[in-house]
Amino acid sequence: MRVVIQRVKEASVHIEGKANAVIGKGLMVLVGIEDVDNEEDIKWISSKIVQLRIFNDAQGIMNCSLLETGGEILLVSQFTLHASTKKGNRPSYIRASKPPIAVPIYESLVRQLTQDLGKPIGTGVFGADMQVSLVNDGPVTIIIDSKNKE
Repeated sequence: MRVVIQRVKEASVHIEGKANAVIGKGLMVLVGIEDVDNEEDIKWISSKIVQLRIFNDAQGIMNCSLLETGGEILLVSQFTLHASTKKGNRPSYIRASKPPIAVPIYESLVRQLTQDLGKPIGTGVFGADMQVSLVNDGPVTIIIDSKNKE
């Protein structure tokens, strides 16, 4: 599982012109799922996301987590995070899971993040054509891969 985490002042996802989810201060998380992902990946990545110390403390140092700041999460599936660009100019998405495998993993990640954060999170709709907007705060952008544990 691969995630791109962006610290945001606000973020939203729209589908067919309607807001599906809107958050204030928190994290915009794009997630790419592959067939080898499992419950261990879900738990590890969820814990990492909510405990990542990338919010400023009173001295302006990135020392606080989402749990400490009371921030929100917007989670959006993005199969293109597993794009391979080794050959040619057209990316291959062969590593990205197809919906029968990816949807249950995505839904499980939503449940785990909700549990770990202690409140509901905002989401996109798996496989939908979505328009994502955000105001990156910092900017702070971090990429994490559960298989590499980094």
